[in-house]
Amino acid sequence: MIENFEKIHGSGDFLDLLKRSGHYPQQVLSGIPENKALEIPQGTTVLAFHYKDGIIVAGDRRATAGNAIMYDRCDKVIPIDNYSLMAIAGVPATAFEMARVLSHNFEYYRRSQLRAMSTEGKVRALSKLLKDNVAMALQGVGGVSPLFAIYDPQQDSAFLYFYDMLGAEFKILTHVATGSGSPMIKGVLEHENLWGTSPLKDRSEGEATSLSIRLLQTAAQFDSATGQSRPDDKIYPTIAKITKNGYQFISDDEMTDIYKSSMSRS
Repeated sequence: MIENFEKIHGSGDFLDLLKRSGHYPQQVLSGIPENKALEIPQGTTVLAFHYKDGIIVAGDRRATAGNAIMYDRCDKVIPIDNYSLMAIAGVPATAFEMARVLSHNFEYYRRSQLRAMSTEGKVRALSKLLKDNVAMALQGVGGVSPLFAIYDPQQDSAFLYFYDMLGAEFKILTHVATGSGSPMIKGVLEHENLWGTSPLKDRSEGEATSLSIRLLQTAAQFDSATGQSRPDDKIYPTIAKITKNGYQFISDDEMTDIYKSSMSRS
């Protein structure tokens, strides 16, 4: 019966469907003159860590191209489905396209197979997209190094993964950061986890969001590609959480209060 269902409806692999129909998005760029530098925006910096209720995912808002600041309102934390988020460091155009394909992939599988894709399947799907994007990454015009956070209702647990640009996946048990500002963030996260007031996994939501703001603000002090918060312009980091209730973003109004309390020396 299962074999007949698959013959009629397919395996539920949306990426395979795109390839077979000639619409696969990750094509190698051609016609680029040799030795010609492309001014392609790059997005940095993003971080994620386990906290008491799930996973906090955060990113600054700046996108750069070489030495130029292209814009300061880039959203680097992207919802994929109700229980998963992708945070991006690298070329936003490529990452946004990957996010759209991944979202359609999960929904296509759910509708064609009459069940949600497993966490393992979702993790591998992003890895496959990155592997198919290797040619663009090697050309320096489409490199993406994402973080993937997901809550599995069946296992009643949150999972966090880091991917390199070639598609290798790494399960993260505590914390991770990627992008140009990540070296400073990783050091502080490790210190906080080992010698802070409590391990990161035991922190409350308020403590986790406050730490995220401070981390990105610290990274911005040493890395010109990481954007600082600008309260006067209402530009704050993008912060979201993944819990048993799915994903939820911290609103701008909430961020105003959280920023003020986080930056206080008291």
